[in-house]
Amino acid sequence: MLNALKARFFQGYRTGKFPDQPPTLPDRFNGRPVLDSSKCADCGACKKACPANAISAVGKDLSIDTGKCIFCGDCAAVCKQKAITFSQEYRLANMTREKLIVRSGEIYEPERPTDREFLRFCSKSLKIRQISAGGCAACELDFNVLGTLAWDMGRFGIQVVASPRHADCILVTGPVSKNMLLALKKGYEAAPHPVWVIACGACAISGGIYQDSPETMGGIEEILKPDLYVPGCPPHPTTLLEGMLRLMNRK
Repeated sequence: MLNALKARFFQGYRTGKFPDQPPTLPDRFNGRPVLDSSKCADCGACKKACPANAISAVGKDLSIDTGKCIFCGDCAAVCKQKAITFSQEYRLANMTREKLIVRSGEIYEPERPTDREFLRFCSKSLKIRQISAGGCAACELDFNVLGTLAWDMGRFGIQVVASPRHADCILVTGPVSKNMLLALKKGYEAAPHPVWVIACGACAISGGIYQDSPETMGGIEEILKPDLYVPGCPPHPTTLLEGMLRLMNRK
């Protein structure tokens, strides 16, 4: 016991400074895409390279659906004209599906919360039940890491609960496999209503790379209406935490 206390004393304060200070992101981090249609050669290479069918192009008018994008960077790698690049913008979460579409030349402003009922119930604390609806464990792990000492989402009143009966919010990961569809619906119905929904990761939003699989439902959009969409494959912990704090009007 004494050794444990001594070790903890020398460890000091290990929790990150976010959101009071910007996060430290790796150089290879692919954040929000930046499009410049004026550089586009209309060659179609980016669309062919995209494994998630996230890129649309009408002539040289490009757009990327970050709800489908897995942020692999293949499109930027094949674009010799640099019409597509990836920034270090980690604020990717939005409350509406349309805001996930990135278009050329637009100035991005993260959405502000408008759900008065949610803010009345959950602006000070948020109890989350996470449901993996056929996920690969990547999104699940990056959500779980928010409960560690380095992130400590509990300091904002955000906690994971063991049962949906204790939840304000259902956080869904995975493309919703047919085998998990009933469990997802039962989990949602078991929660005391009103209950809100977070779609975490490309799979939960759109099906991701599994969107055309006959074994999945292609995300939760047609099953449960998300109140927060968090893009990524998986979303960086900062992206997820920032989105939840913004939803709570805490950032």
